Amino acid sequence: MARERRLYVCQGCGAVHARWAGRCDACGSWNSLAEETPAGAGRRDRARGGRRLELVALAGRTEPPPRLVTGIGELDRVLGGGLVRGSVVLIGGDPGIGKSTLVLQALAGLAATGPRTVYVSGEESVAQIQLRARRLGLADAPVELAATTEVEAVVDTLAADPPAVLAVDSVQTAMVEGIEAAPGTVSQIRAAADLLVRFAKRREVAVLLVGHVTKEGQIAGPRVLEHMVDTVLYFEGERGHQYRLLRAVKNRFGATHELGVFEMRDRGLVPVDDPSALFLGDRRGRVAGSCVFAGIEGTRPVLVEVQALVSPSVLATPRRTVVGWDAGRLAMVLAVLETRCGLPLAGRDVYLNVAGGLRIQEPAADLAVAAALVSALHGTPLPPECVVFGEVGLAGEVRPVAMTEARLAEAARLGFERAVLPRTPRLPATPLEPVPVRRLVELVRFLAGDARPRGRALP
Repeated sequence: MARERRLYVCQGCGAVHARWAGRCDACGSWNSLAEETPAGAGRRDRARGGRRLELVALAGRTEPPPRLVTGIGELDRVLGGGLVRGSVVLIGGDPGIGKSTLVLQALAGLAATGPRTVYVSGEESVAQIQLRARRLGLADAPVELAATTEVEAVVDTLAADPPAVLAVDSVQTAMVEGIEAAPGTVSQIRAAADLLVRFAKRREVAVLLVGHVTKEGQIAGPRVLEHMVDTVLYFEGERGHQYRLLRAVKNRFGATHELGVFEMRDRGLVPVDDPSALFLGDRRGRVAGSCVFAGIEGTRPVLVEVQALVSPSVLATPRRTVVGWDAGRLAMVLAVLETRCGLPLAGRDVYLNVAGGLRIQEPAADLAVAAALVSALHGTPLPPECVVFGEVGLAGEVRPVAMTEARLAEAARLGFERAVLPRTPRLPATPLEPVPVRRLVELVRFLAGDARPRGRALP
């Protein structure tokens, strides 16, 4: 009898090794190789060949796919207008952040309008899900429930009468028969996702997969999981904070990097229709080190407060603490301010915070961060009702950014009167008073009170 072949699979990256080792050669992680038995691939009849494909011209007419609207405005926005039949959506986030609550609310909203929805949990019993639904006020929603970890049982049960939407919570608990590996391993996650994706495409069922994240913030399991699905959403936020952010990092049926904002309450997640007013609601008037940044999240303009604190350091290496922004980019802005503008920042502790729990990822925040740092260093507040945006280069130049008109329109809607922005040959028409700057030193002069009369560019 032939000996069964054993493979060792890295639980971090999915690389396959013929023998066990303490360190994965592919990703470099230690003690991540687990012994697994490969699933039988089956024999394929090569004599008959594959089926003939029908080729379609690229210029052919096609209609946008119909959407299943969940009724949760922020979720529909991030998805691109709603769920698409046959699509697979992966929602990842920290434990307790509200993933299961969001999925249950979405299924209840869909079921209330007619489509059949099924919620399958591998982590909770049916009674626990019913208790959560009662707490959220969804006890009467016509959502069908099941508690199992067997993917084949779910697919076989729903094959004859497929629902419109299927939710599986979570993909890390799903198991496929025939794979001798524990739930959550690379082989199990990959096989379970493959079965669910094929079921979604063949039966035109919108599938919602809930996934856990690692301590690095990535969805647990092989990276191929994110390539197999159509949409990847990350649910972010602090458990002690009432606000939650839903961000799309991949979407085959809509825009990527779209942002949805929710508020966690006793009755569940409540969409926030005006996030700019939310993030600016706790401002304390004119305070040194505070600057309002006009940013873009996906297709939506969002105004957020950037806070900075600069203090003398008693340490040999001053502190650089950042919350909500890239620490490497802060180091670059500090170096430009000291080298190009002559500001003494090398021996000082610097603390930077983006208020409201939002994480800024675009380089357009460079100028707002620089303004907050200069204001904190000099102890001088920025002019009232002023927004700032622009990218800063290593030579101290201020570069233009995209969607300037949308940023200015959002600032004008919220009552701002002045905007510090990159200088361009033709400024967009706006009710705000523009203060265009070409170099970072001009911003320093403006904040020091050496600017020219209002509405004119600095030298």
